[in-house]
Amino acid sequence: MIALLQIVQLLLNLVWWVIVIQAVLSWLIAFNVINTQSDFVRTVWNALQKITEPLYRPIRRILPDFGALDLSPLVVLLILYILTNIVIPNIAQNYLVAAY
Repeated sequence: MIALLQIVQLLLNLVWWVIVIQAVLSWLIAFNVINTQSDFVRTVWNALQKITEPLYRPIRRILPDFGALDLSPLVVLLILYILTNIVIPNIAQNYLVAAY
């Protein structure tokens, strides 16, 4: 059970990093530091969009429209933080206490 929780926590950390990388890349594209004319940049951007869009879509339906400001990555990061640092450790602790 603990090994399964560690795998889930590792996957949540991986998703966290994907979201952070996508946010930084979107800022670099918005400020024209990097150009989407490059095949590599376009491929990475499209891959990150396809990975994160299913996470953002339900939150975007709930949040009000703020125009150009997209708060859905921040909400997803907050949810990931709560899962990684509060929910999973509590489940692990309860499992260990019940095992003894």
